[in-house]
Amino acid sequence: MDVTPGNEMIEVPPGRVTLSDRRTQRSWPVELAPYRLGAFPVTQALYAQITGRRPSTAQGDRLPVESVSWWDAARFCNALSQCHGFTSAYHFPADGEGVEWDASADGYRLPTEAEWEHACRAGTTGPHYGDLDEIGWYRGNSHERIHEVGGKRPNPWGLYDMLGNAWDWCWDVYDAEVYGEYRVLRGGGWFDEHWSCRASARRRSHPTFQVDDVGFRVARSIV
Repeated sequence: MDVTPGNEMIEVPPGRVTLSDRRTQRSWPVELAPYRLGAFPVTQALYAQITGRRPSTAQGDRLPVESVSWWDAARFCNALSQCHGFTSAYHFPADGEGVEWDASADGYRLPTEAEWEHACRAGTTGPHYGDLDEIGWYRGNSHERIHEVGGKRPNPWGLYDMLGNAWDWCWDVYDAEVYGEYRVLRGGGWFDEHWSCRASARRRSHPTFQVDDVGFRVARSIV
């Protein structure tokens, strides 16, 4: 029986990852405790089940949800937490300004970009965790459209579509001094050239923007 991927989670081991920014030529190490990360990007079926909405440009239950803002993704995390009886990770102030992350919560949340890169690499050291044509949908093989999740080979830790298909929103602010509240995107998408679909590649977008190659996957802290 063909089952649409839901919120299956992979336990990611602790580790250390070095992030880098090409614009500033800066790099910085991050130590990570173990956590859980979605084996698949959030699908349109799961998003509709939790929110009742289908915002995506392309339609299909097994396609990654896209055209969702960072705020949409954060609110989905809280809704999914409530559905499963977990403590919500995010607190949204009544005035609508900002969002607070409760690090002690056991609910769903967006991964930090360090968590995302550590999980993407899965112990590998190159720009990709395998041959890009075998692991991801990008401009060279996507026929310029998004594809169902899980159609390419997973990384060594069992995570699918970490590179290509749709960018993933991350928790982090990209560079507050230069770009204000813009948030980090990772992974590359179906319309990107191969050089954008790398474990270290970083992109940014305003948290209200909704783009047809940007989705997300969920994480959970182990508390």
